[in-house]
Amino acid sequence: MSRRSKIVGVIGGMGPEATVDFQRRLIAVTPARDDADHLRVLVDNNPKIPSRIAALIDKIGEDPAPVLCAMALGLEKLGADFLVIPCNTAHFYLPVIVGAVTIPVLDMVALSIGELARLEPKPKRIGMLASPAVRLVGLYRERLERAGFEALFPDSVQEARILGVIRAVKAGRTGSAERRVYADVAHSLDAADAFLIACTELSILGAPEGLARPYVDALDVLVAATLIAASA
Repeated sequence: MSRRSKIVGVIGGMGPEATVDFQRRLIAVTPARDDADHLRVLVDNNPKIPSRIAALIDKIGEDPAPVLCAMALGLEKLGADFLVIPCNTAHFYLPVIVGAVTIPVLDMVALSIGELARLEPKPKRIGMLASPAVRLVGLYRERLERAGFEALFPDSVQEARILGVIRAVKAGRTGSAERRVYADVAHSLDAADAFLIACTELSILGAPEGLARPYVDALDVLVAATLIAASA
């Protein structure tokens, strides 16, 4: 890595462990021999951002957009050359965040769809392992369809179970019970040709146990894109 690489700004805290996991993965893939070979990363790990689930699913929560934009502006003022958001659901607010700053913001949704398109053989049906909010706001569905994919979401029962897993991870519970439910939900999508892990809380758990088909983890995709953008 060049010691003059670009400065990364992270709009974090959604949740805080997912933000730390993003940093850990970024460190792991950076080709470094010493401290100075790593990227400079400015992180606003703010778990006080209004709940995306409350705003988008429950329809009773405060709009997170003003806080997200303020964080983006703060990171830009501190010297970030570009921004990343290690939260899939928060990408619903990407257009307003992009409009609030003058520096680039990486689009994890577009990047992840691009990675699915590189799988060989190219899958058709994508099993979505994500928060119900991702389905409700159409964050991935239309863009997947435009790229030639079909998005498969769990049924209402399984969707409630996966939301329970996400809430458990946010509360620090990542044990065998949560992992079993996660795997059950994935295996319920038996028509999927490939899977997309589109929630950074689920990324913390990794791939569901026993998953025999290819998968793309959106957090890994964002990490790889961050390294490339910082080196450009």
